[in-house]
Amino acid sequence: MAGKRKNSKTNTGMKGIVCIFLVLFAVIAVAFIVIVKRFGGSHAASSRWNITDEKYVGQRPELEVELLPVNPYSRPGKELEKVNGIVIHYTANPGTSAMQNRDYFAGLAKSHTTSASSHFIIGLEGEIVQCVPCKEIAYASKERNKDTISIECCIEDETGKFNSSTYQSLLHLTTWLMGRYGLHVEDVIRHYDVTGKNCPKYFVEHEDAWEQFHNDLADYIARHGVDK
Repeated sequence: MAGKRKNSKTNTGMKGIVCIFLVLFAVIAVAFIVIVKRFGGSHAASSRWNITDEKYVGQRPELEVELLPVNPYSRPGKELEKVNGIVIHYTANPGTSAMQNRDYFAGLAKSHTTSASSHFIIGLEGEIVQCVPCKEIAYASKERNKDTISIECCIEDETGKFNSSTYQSLLHLTTWLMGRYGLHVEDVIRHYDVTGKNCPKYFVEHEDAWEQFHNDLADYIARHGVDK
């Protein structure tokens, strides 16, 4: 009987050790997965973004050139120092078209209510209107006006989310500009990243959507780009 009790205690002890081992193994496995997702995922995204070293989008998207008149409030006519980035904005006035926003910028030359403009505006049907030449500054991003190109996007509702047509044109226009000026994915930023303003609203309030946009830029170049 004593031998059986001794064996029973030994078996219980072994089971305890095995349980502890399994728990430790599970903890280590979970930690490893978290690390891989956090750092490995970022590395994978960074690797995808390097597609700009190999390819560029050379085909310009269809666009209407409706330049603003030169004036102190929306098109000062000053040259950009250099294009170091692209800034994404949203119009913040749901349901309006690209031309309506372009005309608002043009009207500032007479109303003098504020200083504002953008190089490009993308409408709800994917139409692109150019308001300011790329070699000139637009009044869009404060201290980054001097070295960035700005893109305003129209929205359907208060969420600020771009519809499919607007989004696809944004991908094409942005990647074309990236190729034209030798920019990388990380050179595409939000108005928020410059001034802290909640613009573009959906991309500020949904970081995952902003990250996906960056990934979509790289994928667009991979699919539609040509070798450098």
